[in-house]
Amino acid sequence: MIPMDRIRNIGIIAHVDHGKTTLVDCLLKQSGALSGSAAMQETRVMDSNALEKERGITILSKVTSLVYNGHRINIIDTPGHADFGGEVERILSMVDSVVLVVDATEGPMAQTKFVLTKALARGLTPLVVLNKVDRPTSRPDEVDSELLELFMALGASDEQTAYDLMYASAKEGWCSSDLGQVSTYVDAASKGQKASGTMSPLLDAIIARVPPPKGERSGAPFSMLVTQLEANSYLGKCALGRITSGTVRVGDRIRVLEPGTSNVKEEGKVTKLFLRSGVQQIEMAQAGAGDVVAISGVPTVSVNSTIAGLDVSQALEFIPVDPPTISVTFSVNDSPLAGREGSQLTSGMIRDRLRREAEINVALQVVDDGKSEALEVRGRGELQLSVLIETMRREGFELSVTPPRVLFKKNPENARQILEPFEEITIDVDHESSGVVIEKLTKRKGELKNFSDLADKARMVFHIPTRGLLGYASEFKNDTHGTGVMNHAFLRYDEYVGAFEKSRKASMVCMSLGTATSYALNTIEPRGRLFVRNSDEVYPGMVVGELSKDGNDLDVNPTKAKQLTNIRAAGKDETIRLTPVKSWTLEEVIAYVNPDEAIEVTPTQIRLRKQILDSTKRKQLSRRRVSDIDELLE
Repeated sequence: MIPMDRIRNIGIIAHVDHGKTTLVDCLLKQSGALSGSAAMQETRVMDSNALEKERGITILSKVTSLVYNGHRINIIDTPGHADFGGEVERILSMVDSVVLVVDATEGPMAQTKFVLTKALARGLTPLVVLNKVDRPTSRPDEVDSELLELFMALGASDEQTAYDLMYASAKEGWCSSDLGQVSTYVDAASKGQKASGTMSPLLDAIIARVPPPKGERSGAPFSMLVTQLEANSYLGKCALGRITSGTVRVGDRIRVLEPGTSNVKEEGKVTKLFLRSGVQQIEMAQAGAGDVVAISGVPTVSVNSTIAGLDVSQALEFIPVDPPTISVTFSVNDSPLAGREGSQLTSGMIRDRLRREAEINVALQVVDDGKSEALEVRGRGELQLSVLIETMRREGFELSVTPPRVLFKKNPENARQILEPFEEITIDVDHESSGVVIEKLTKRKGELKNFSDLADKARMVFHIPTRGLLGYASEFKNDTHGTGVMNHAFLRYDEYVGAFEKSRKASMVCMSLGTATSYALNTIEPRGRLFVRNSDEVYPGMVVGELSKDGNDLDVNPTKAKQLTNIRAAGKDETIRLTPVKSWTLEEVIAYVNPDEAIEVTPTQIRLRKQILDSTKRKQLSRRRVSDIDELLE
């Protein structure tokens, strides 16, 4: 075992797209942790999940380690998107400091503030890295001032505000604490020369500034808080965490203590011990306090449980994560087209899968009332829920998912006052688009807190109810012609600010079962925008388009075919040309769907439908619909 004074546990935190994963890649490659592996030629090796590679974002926290100058540096790479903030919160108990990565052009953003708040609350002193300083638009001095203001606004101590500042280009593979040296590297790159710098200054700073882990190895009982679960096809469930005290060896008897109650959930023995180095798992015979390891041998373990020796009876304290703010309901796909594609169709299969997900993902809650086959899933945002749905559809599930709705709660001091979640949203747009953005967000009860110029863009900061953001992403993309950037993070629960205007128009609802025909679609298209193509299968209650004007939903028949006769027509039939239909993505359909509709998800199809397919029942129940606010007050 490496002595404790030669171990450093560090977390990499940042806003989305500020370069965390690229930075970790660079550290692993330059330290030799990837030598001899195929990953040496890859980019973003830590993003191993298929969805992560497709979307270019980090979804799950990843643990790795490298050896530098006789020290083992355990690194935890975290997601930068606000919807996956729970991944950041739970890893803070494993680390003794964090590297805060900030884009030298964009500066601190909404998620920067969120992750920094959590790190400062744990008493951690961040090491700040200004990344992408080689860009022509970088403004390191201004961003440093903005960061210092943010530290002070968040109540950082004198020690925390005296943070070390490094300048880096993770893409080019260099880092320096000297801004003059940075200019030399940038000039060399502008002349087509390779900069001579490396990431060694950052690794040296980690060893010098990050304290070694605390804890006793000899004479202390073994205990470890589980922060993550990993699936192993040979060993089953492996529990990952940092050993708090004592040592553990393969074959040792251990027990699992439930979080909060300290009840003994299971007793077993350590069958395997693993340490992750680079992208490989290294089998170990023993490990001690300060090590970040994975343990197999206790299959019922869950996140936040304590794994300890048989003489330990008290569970370790864990960090509670912020509560979820929105929810959707998962149920069996009961449409007429159900069961044609998927292999996981029953409510029992859906329930088991969601419970397994809730064990792994602490930011997700699954609520089962026991009265119906449907399950309510609560999460942080539309992206987090869409990633879960996409993962399940790839596993062969067919689902019916209701629109996301905000989780209201009562004020504990005033039972008649309703509280709703608010978010801080940061928007960078062209100046000519700022007017329409302000107008739209004001209608959604947003409050403009700051307006500033950032290079050739306008930066706006709003405080807005979470329900004001539901469905806004697609509007924002259209209003800014795809050039705007929007980021948000949970702010607080505050008083309900009232209803606002509905932004979506009425639907065209199918009234027949069959196959859509170009003849029928040609007559329907002038009324609005179509969601189905010629030859698509449709059924009663399916939403096949959006009307071009406000009003009530319109029942249409997209299966109607042209009547053929044995009489020759005097003229020639005109060629039918329909407007091409764009396929839905999960994020788009979740943002678009109306409260009385549902999303039908199969391995290959995403369809919109009414929650109640029968038109007569639908009209009867629409008169008795109760709002979430009224339901909460009753």
